[in-house]
Amino acid sequence: MHVQEWLETVPAISVYLLVGVVIGLESLGIPLPGEIILVSSALLASQHGEIDPVVLGACATAGAIIGDSIGYAIGRRGGRPLLARLGRRFPKHFGEAQIAMAERSFEKWGMWAVFFGRFVALLRIFAGPLAGVLRMPYWKFLTANVLGGIVWAGGTTAVIYSVGVVAEAWLKRFSWLGLVFAVICGLASMLVLRNRAKKAAAQSGGHPVAEPAAVPAAD
Repeated sequence: MHVQEWLETVPAISVYLLVGVVIGLESLGIPLPGEIILVSSALLASQHGEIDPVVLGACATAGAIIGDSIGYAIGRRGGRPLLARLGRRFPKHFGEAQIAMAERSFEKWGMWAVFFGRFVALLRIFAGPLAGVLRMPYWKFLTANVLGGIVWAGGTTAVIYSVGVVAEAWLKRFSWLGLVFAVICGLASMLVLRNRAKKAAAQSGGHPVAEPAAVPAAD
């Protein structure tokens, strides 16, 4: 049974909670398939009137914003030692190469790394905690976090729901293709990011990136 078939057996309120919690935990820094859950739920909403797409999008947005904010607070409190512990526990997601890539993104884009990070699987996990570790001013983080959460979570829900409504008859028979497409896109983005992470690690001589100076706290 794939994700959407399982979701069809769950009450609407449980779908809302599931989407909000999974996306929140992913944004907090825990590797979970938030995007696949969101796409599956939006497709399900397009085919079943019990699930309100507006409520679904609101729950996804709230989960994204709240999760990122908690991740920021944890990162700010835990600092660099937190990244080191995560690296030992989740080397595939928080290894030296991944940290180097994420830090370069923050150095280049600043607060916009939080916004655009919403649309990239690996950066979606990193954005909140790393912004806290680098002590990005909270007002900048909050602005990018809220805008990114609304555009990504709300926008994804609206687009997938609209496509589902337009192609309802087709999706009833082949809805699994939407999930396959989402998985392929996720895998492709992960491969690109891993390649960039390896290049970033190579450019830094294979060593962890030195701790950058904290951003002035002009909150």
